[in-house]
Amino acid sequence: MANLNKVFLIGNLTRDPELRYTPQGSAICDLGIAINRQYTTNDGVKKEEVCFVDITAWGRQAETCNRFVKKGSQIFVEGRLKLDSWQDKETGKNRSKLNVVAERIQFLSGSGAGRQQNDEQDEQQQAYQKPVSQTQPPSQEYSRPQQPRPTAQPQAPAAQQPQAQNPPPEEIFEVDSEPDDDIPF
Repeated sequence: MANLNKVFLIGNLTRDPELRYTPQGSAICDLGIAINRQYTTNDGVKKEEVCFVDITAWGRQAETCNRFVKKGSQIFVEGRLKLDSWQDKETGKNRSKLNVVAERIQFLSGSGAGRQQNDEQDEQQQAYQKPVSQTQPPSQEYSRPQQPRPTAQPQAPAAQQPQAQNPPPEEIFEVDSEPDDDIPF
């Protein structure tokens, strides 16, 4: 028997993210989103309904949500449904709530404090991506220096090739002991 528990939601945050940590140090972020649906009734009247969903993000994703989104931000959530059950302390009745555990969150709008931080990061990235002028030598800080390679002599057709001769000692080239970095993976 097959099972599937997958949810895709796009909505706006109804409140600022609430970040907390477990005793073991794992980050948990609670989010609430509102998903609007507009439809037309049989009478031709346009109506709108709102669905409110609570979302829980874990780990690094939780910290990122807390840093970059705030109330009103639009997000895309991919996750799974989880049913939380407990006993109410005041009434003693059993309670339950359906929650979404986020597996992936994408930020669709960059509003608020997160947008300001994104703008600062964009400026920093642009500083690193300045074009190198042609008068400056290219930086070899991250690449291995290239060894000079012997130039290949054009080959004559097979019928006209002379017998192979041993090259004189001064023309023997050393073989590069390091492999080339052109392996396709």
